[in-house]
Amino acid sequence: MKIIPELRIWFLWGCLAILAGCYTVPETGRTAINLFGTGHEVSLGVSEFSKIKRQSPISNDPVMVGRLQRVGWRISQVVGGDLPEAEWEFVLFDEPDLVNAFALPGGKVGVYSGIMEVAETEDELATIVAHEIAHVTARHGSERLSHGVLTTMAGNMLEGALAGDRNRDTYLAAYGLGATYGIMLPFSRSHELEADRIGLIYAAKAGYDPRAALDFWMKMHLIKDREEVSAFFSTHPSDLDRIDKLEALMPRALEIYEQNRIRYE
Repeated sequence: MKIIPELRIWFLWGCLAILAGCYTVPETGRTAINLFGTGHEVSLGVSEFSKIKRQSPISNDPVMVGRLQRVGWRISQVVGGDLPEAEWEFVLFDEPDLVNAFALPGGKVGVYSGIMEVAETEDELATIVAHEIAHVTARHGSERLSHGVLTTMAGNMLEGALAGDRNRDTYLAAYGLGATYGIMLPFSRSHELEADRIGLIYAAKAGYDPRAALDFWMKMHLIKDREEVSAFFSTHPSDLDRIDKLEALMPRALEIYEQNRIRYE
């Protein structure tokens, strides 16, 4: 296969971007690729969160809002230098049928009221809040965007290299499937497990019992009234897989919890 000069330039720029965009994920020490600056991330996160707040009903339930604010504030305090530029904001959206939560760059965390029925204790609520905070400090959102950019660049290189090849469409289709099921989906699942791991440590540092994470994810498993999507095709790991991974991390998390809980008693 002949490599044309333009592809060499693309390859060089891609290598430089990767070298310039590496960072270390807090708590896990994993080296990750991120092509976007934190200022760009924060700007996007603030803008998108403002849009969501305008479009979705915000809960005014003083009990549930109070729980979320207490838990969110405590965990955000132990994050410390992991994301010093964050402006933490925790909003409870009044969506009782929606059992979900999300986080955006810059420290914006949204929780839907449906999940508050599952997280019956503050220790359980800390599981999901710390998980979402971990997505922010690990910069998972912009890392996925970075991998999307690099995947597109590689696809453009392949398309140029295959110009005139009669099997071009077949090769490009195979590349698309391979990128989706071999890179993007597994990467998304690994981000979820990494957020579980980091979040477990954050919750323990904030004085929340990490064992509540096992109860929370078992509840999430039991309330699902649909067939579990095969882990191969899913962006998230199964709840039972999460529980297995969390159980393996529990000795360290309990040690951290015992060292910190006295500050909150």
